[in-house]
Amino acid sequence: MNINKAIRELYEEKRRLDRVIASLEEMQRNAGAHGLVIPEKRRGRKSMDLQARKEVSERMKRYWDARRKQQQTLQQGKA
Repeated sequence: MNINKAIRELYEEKRRLDRVIASLEEMQRNAGAHGLVIPEKRRGRKSMDLQARKEVSERMKRYWDARRKQQQTLQQGKA
């Protein structure tokens, strides 16, 4: 492939991309001026209701009780 031809094609593509970018930026400016900006969706943790928090709390209490008992039996076995 001819290097000059490749450079010319890249410049043509760059000009096309510049026009598209300018068009999108103009659309963005116009949407912001008219209050049409779409808010981004929030990501993160889901909120839990009171019942779900209570269930998790009970489950974790049982979990940690079992862990403590397991640690106690391991320590008693070593002694």
